[in-house]
Amino acid sequence: MKKTMDYKHFQIFKATFLLFMMLLSGQSSLAQKIIASGTVSDPNGIPLTGASVREAGTQNGAVTDLDGKFSLSCDKSGTLEISYLGYITKNVKAGKGLIVTLEENATMLAEMEVVGVGYGTMRKNDLTGSIASVNAKDLNHGVITSTEQMLQGKVAGLSIVQSSGSPENGASIRLRGGTSLSASNSPLIVVDGIPGVDMNTVQPSEIQSIDVLKDASAAAIYGSRGANGVIIVTTNRHAGDSEKLSVQYNGYVAFSTQAKYLDVLSANQWRGYVRENKVLDAQDYGANTDWQKELTRTAISHSHNILFSSSKKNSGYSGSLTYQNNQGVVKRNNFTRLAASLSAYQKTLGGRITLKEAIHANFDTWHPTDSRIFERAFNLNPTFPVYNPDGSYAQLNGTNTENPVEILNNRTDDQKRHRLLGYFKVDYEFISGLTATANISYEYNRATSGLYKPTYARMEGQSEKGWGQRTEAEFTNRQIETYLTYDKKLTDIHHINFMAGYSYLDNTAEGFGATRSGFDTNAFSYNNLGAGTDFRQGDVYSYKNSSKLLSFYGRANYSLMDKYMVTVTLRRDGSSRFGKDHKWGTFPSVSAAWRIGSEKFMESVSNWLDNLKLRLGYGVTGNQNGVAPYKSLAVLSAAGAAYYDASTGTWKNAYVQSQNTNPDLKWESTAQWNVGVDFGFLNRIDGTLEFYRKKTSDLLWTYPVPQPPYLVGTMLANVGDMVNKGVELTIGATILRSKDFSVSANASIAYNSQKITKLSNDNYQATGLQAGSLHNIRGLSGIYSQVIEEGYPAGEFYGNVCQGIDAEGNYILKADENGEAVKEHLGSAIPKWNLGISINAAYKDFNFSMSGYGMFGHKILNATKMELYDATRLPSQNTLDEFLGSGIKSGAVYSDYFIEKGNFFRMQNITIGYSIPGVKKAGLERVRFYFTAENLFVLTGYSGMDPEVYIPDNVLSGPGIDRLITDSSTSEGSTFSPRPRTFSFGVNVAF
Repeated sequence: MKKTMDYKHFQIFKATFLLFMMLLSGQSSLAQKIIASGTVSDPNGIPLTGASVREAGTQNGAVTDLDGKFSLSCDKSGTLEISYLGYITKNVKAGKGLIVTLEENATMLAEMEVVGVGYGTMRKNDLTGSIASVNAKDLNHGVITSTEQMLQGKVAGLSIVQSSGSPENGASIRLRGGTSLSASNSPLIVVDGIPGVDMNTVQPSEIQSIDVLKDASAAAIYGSRGANGVIIVTTNRHAGDSEKLSVQYNGYVAFSTQAKYLDVLSANQWRGYVRENKVLDAQDYGANTDWQKELTRTAISHSHNILFSSSKKNSGYSGSLTYQNNQGVVKRNNFTRLAASLSAYQKTLGGRITLKEAIHANFDTWHPTDSRIFERAFNLNPTFPVYNPDGSYAQLNGTNTENPVEILNNRTDDQKRHRLLGYFKVDYEFISGLTATANISYEYNRATSGLYKPTYARMEGQSEKGWGQRTEAEFTNRQIETYLTYDKKLTDIHHINFMAGYSYLDNTAEGFGATRSGFDTNAFSYNNLGAGTDFRQGDVYSYKNSSKLLSFYGRANYSLMDKYMVTVTLRRDGSSRFGKDHKWGTFPSVSAAWRIGSEKFMESVSNWLDNLKLRLGYGVTGNQNGVAPYKSLAVLSAAGAAYYDASTGTWKNAYVQSQNTNPDLKWESTAQWNVGVDFGFLNRIDGTLEFYRKKTSDLLWTYPVPQPPYLVGTMLANVGDMVNKGVELTIGATILRSKDFSVSANASIAYNSQKITKLSNDNYQATGLQAGSLHNIRGLSGIYSQVIEEGYPAGEFYGNVCQGIDAEGNYILKADENGEAVKEHLGSAIPKWNLGISINAAYKDFNFSMSGYGMFGHKILNATKMELYDATRLPSQNTLDEFLGSGIKSGAVYSDYFIEKGNFFRMQNITIGYSIPGVKKAGLERVRFYFTAENLFVLTGYSGMDPEVYIPDNVLSGPGIDRLITDSSTSEGSTFSPRPRTFSFGVNVAF
């Protein structure tokens, strides 16, 4: 009994002792509390507002203020867990005056990015289709004369080729290869939700981001206009988060010179050739003329842009004013632009209604170059002078030997282009997640030209006794887009999004032109064509056409646990352009994605694998651009002859049917599979790998048809098939990052293989289709350089194979056993590989960026070299320096001798900038100076002036043909202008 009581007393004593020690420990712990404090910022030293600061293992926490500062009462020996959305969480020991820098979580930031998907936006994390997004800071900058240039080398599979070095010219755009032989191959451009807009309607400084819808599962929401992909441009018209007025000024001055000249004979080299070959009838005119340099100059350009914005919680406005004055390197080639935009938004009914409106206008004027001057520049002997002793232009008698400087100066060519885009948009939120949108837009484009060749002008002016022309073309685009969007997160694991809409498009094009000759005075120029006394029936023309497009469309998105996503879209288009039996087309798509990296079985690699996502999609899109208005209908036109009407005693035009009726005419249809993998690891590297196959069916082509039953011998019909397949890889890497120094790089490479798989059927037969006419090259009349044939890509070169030069200086052409020349396929003009590289670096207040792009695996016909490699040109004309060592003594011959590899890599842009620190004390937000060098060098084995040869929309024009000296008066005329090398100095000031 006593032992039992002792045991009980011991237990009571033990419990009392333990309770005392616990209380003592608690008092000791309370005595160790401190007020932890510090600042949280990003790698650039910018404070992070709203960062979470929590004592590890507890619910005790705080958030940082506007200056990134925090204070928190916590255990002195505790650990602080500091986190911020888009940054890597960091643990630090509690203390006072802490300075904490959070590193960006590149993968998380990328997945949080919002991208345009057509009729709405989505987080990149939720995407199932192939969409590439480029932010404003990653776009190309510098002397941008065409907005498309900003995307060169930035998106895998997107090829952008400048048509020439003239500042007024645009670019050709191809996404994953061409899909058509006769229709447009350019992607649909969508600006602020308005489809079909000219990309140059918006200025580079206004662009916030560009999203490229690459596969059919993403582009099918645009139906019969999405076959070539979709480029969605989002402007910063509603940017701003401060009630005070924000103003920015951007300006530069640039100096450009011709990057490369053709190495032709100088006057002394020409004289040496004459002496060595004892050419007795050679005419030395005594001058030393470099005709290329007589036509070019150091061009000086400048640009000025002002942006302003002010934004409150429920209202705001922004605007832009731009003035550009760009000189081309060819004399008298000038381009000016005045552009302005103004936009505003207003929220009402507690934020349930949002009104947005904007208007953008730009006015372009320019003086183009008559590209015939380049032909004349090489057709003239280098000893021939520019001017006679009396100051008049020196001239030679003969064909195509006019003085190019006189052609350049003795003509007036004024071009104007006005663009206007306005829209009014209403968003109304009925209930949480359910929003109705109506977007009404109006686009107006107008182009006018005035051309006059005075009575003393050698070409056309003297023979026509003065020649004047005026033209005008107008285009209007009226659209209504209305749609409902419902977005709801049902539980923590289910997320749905539905969109359904209707659109109406009314499209009108009209224009006229007039020509007159026989002027008694040059005083009126082209402004009084009625003063001309000589006129012909074809001197006046006018036209007008219109078309309408009605559409119903919808999209459904479902996400399960943010790991499994499915997207389904459907569009139904009805077009007035199509035949009566095919007025409506249906364009479906489905895609799915699986975030493999979020699965539990991937936890073992989560310490280095940030993201792994698999995407699969299939869709059908269309291309209606190949069907012009009224192409499915019977059309009457003047027969080119007249008949005598005895009843009136007058002659009248005869009209006949010029086009057959085709009730089956419809859009070209492209079905595309896409498999993509998005990945990221080590919080430094992320990328995307894509595989695709797309088949275009019902290709449009003009086929011969029998007469009878048809009244006209040709007809536009849907027959052919074409297949493009390829792979794309995009990789971005953060190479180095610290508070003062950071380096990042991005690279993309894409491969595309194209093949025409069908051109004929039982009703329509296509044989011997030729393209790439060489008609206007001396000695090559009736010769074509390319074929359009099943089993080969568009732009396939076809012709003689040269096996060398014989002792007599003639081409040795491959021949059969009968001695007949054998023609073979000689390679495609379409690049198979596209490469883009960019590097960005920053050190304190300095920044550096460089970007370049390249194209590989294609051929170029050096038609310039082919024409200059003509022994009959000497001594009266000029030729290439290298020709003298070629041993060739014959005229121009088309063969693979002049087909070269077109591989190249261009260092497009290098920029060095410096931001002046401490300017906020002077009331400024930012002052940055920069220097940019463009087109620094090109790495290539191509012997011509530039390997980046323009690719026209219509393959009949012959892609990949380098025509420097072709007569621009013909349908195959060159739009060539030398590509410049440019150095610019700029400043950016923010108030």
